[in-house]
Amino acid sequence: MFNKLFSGPKQKLNPSQPFIALEHGHYVPSETIELTYKNYYEKLESVNRAVNMIVDDCSDIKFDLSDKVLKGNVLKPKEFLNIINRKPNPFQDRNAFWRDVYIDLLLDGNAFIYFDEDEGSFYRLPAKNVTIKTSEKEYIEYFSYLEIQKYPPEEIIHIKDNNISSGYRGTSRLKAIKGSMARLKAMIDFQDNFFKNGAVPGLVLKNENPLSEKIKERMIEGWLRAYSPNNGGRRPLILDGGMELDKISNVNFRELDFENSVVSIEKSIYKSLGIPPVLVDGGNNANIRPNHRLYYLETVLPMVNKLISALETFSGFTIVPVLTDIPAMQPELKEQSAYVVSLVNGGIITPNEAREMLNKEASKDEGMDEIRVPANIAGSATNPDTGGRPSKEEDE
Repeated sequence: MFNKLFSGPKQKLNPSQPFIALEHGHYVPSETIELTYKNYYEKLESVNRAVNMIVDDCSDIKFDLSDKVLKGNVLKPKEFLNIINRKPNPFQDRNAFWRDVYIDLLLDGNAFIYFDEDEGSFYRLPAKNVTIKTSEKEYIEYFSYLEIQKYPPEEIIHIKDNNISSGYRGTSRLKAIKGSMARLKAMIDFQDNFFKNGAVPGLVLKNENPLSEKIKERMIEGWLRAYSPNNGGRRPLILDGGMELDKISNVNFRELDFENSVVSIEKSIYKSLGIPPVLVDGGNNANIRPNHRLYYLETVLPMVNKLISALETFSGFTIVPVLTDIPAMQPELKEQSAYVVSLVNGGIITPNEAREMLNKEASKDEGMDEIRVPANIAGSATNPDTGGRPSKEEDE
């Protein structure tokens, strides 16, 4: 472990912890419906798109360390940055590792990272297989993987999403839209079955004499082989024994497209996951930039901050997200230029400090490290005795 957070002076225990542990039970596993969320993620295009969008954007954000560092860290700042920004372990790059972590956080509501102190590496533990053993004294006794491998709390980084009913595990963000996803999948399945099976008859065959069931089945099978619904054919309807047709439905596949309902449900899914629908619709829209920034401020950064908080508590380092490479978090070039120029000309920062704000290398030109005195000040800002109105002697 990095920081010896669990050592040192004895802390006062929570007197209500025995009751909290009893309320949640001795073991807190993953929600059993996680597999349902996984199925929706793999089968529904809108869910897959929304989850991948959030996961990819979160994993693109790198980290930096501030000057505030707690004592007792096993790793040096550069070593820690190498783990979280370049190579978490010998087998994965940083982007692949953090994508796995964020997918767990979205689908399960929890993510678990094991830190190997000897190796100096992070390893992700799939959240669906991790069980939390509660403690009547110190909150968590241990984490177990598949009820086989046990990990002490100081070896596990637990990132937990919001949960109104449990303090041990988070809730999947897909839980709130489970009903919407089920309706969407039902409509898509109905469309598929309608198309494959030719649900609406397109041809009526009449016979005055009754036919046996075997004969009717053979006639229908022969017709379907010759005129498959997959190739545009229609399923035949056989009327025998003098039966007459009163009315046949005019419903076709186009009328069963559920377009409005599908679009409405998909927008509901995007909004529930924190994605403005305009970002998915695309096109030339004047509201894309403010919605893109809103998406980062209210969806991406809160998830990243949950991870940062867990890493800070575990490691003792103060971590900040690096947003300089995120276009949505950058001001408009014109606004940024006016802002930096006003700081330089107002005598607040030096030109080289302004270049640093713009991610430019410092200039070696003379005067680039000096504060500029505003030109509209009467007199000299460095020496009040010089400048200003000429003396009377000079006038004479």
